Amino acid sequence: MATITVRNLDENTKRLLRIRAAANGRSMEEEARKVLQAAVSGTAEPQGFGEASQPVTLSWVDRVVARFAEVGGVDLELPPSQPARLPPDFSGPEFGR
Repeated sequence: MATITVRNLDENTKRLLRIRAAANGRSMEEEARKVLQAAVSGTAEPQGFGEASQPVTLSWVDRVVARFAEVGGVDLELPPSQPARLPPDFSGPEFGR
């Protein structure tokens, strides 16, 4: 097997590769191999996360939801809302008024 080193890779590209690799359950190195192999063989994957075919521009919330979608997610029961309390009254004589 051959080895290559990629220099001067900007941080955003590295970050997107890391996100894509995590979404596909691969290491960054394995994801880079898959991307390069698909690019040079003409079978490039669609833009995004490949198998998941989600766009790379997902918000962090969407990425967390996608990460835990396989386990079914979590339904939280929210407490009922209550009216806001009244502000304190500082108009009494003990406050110099």
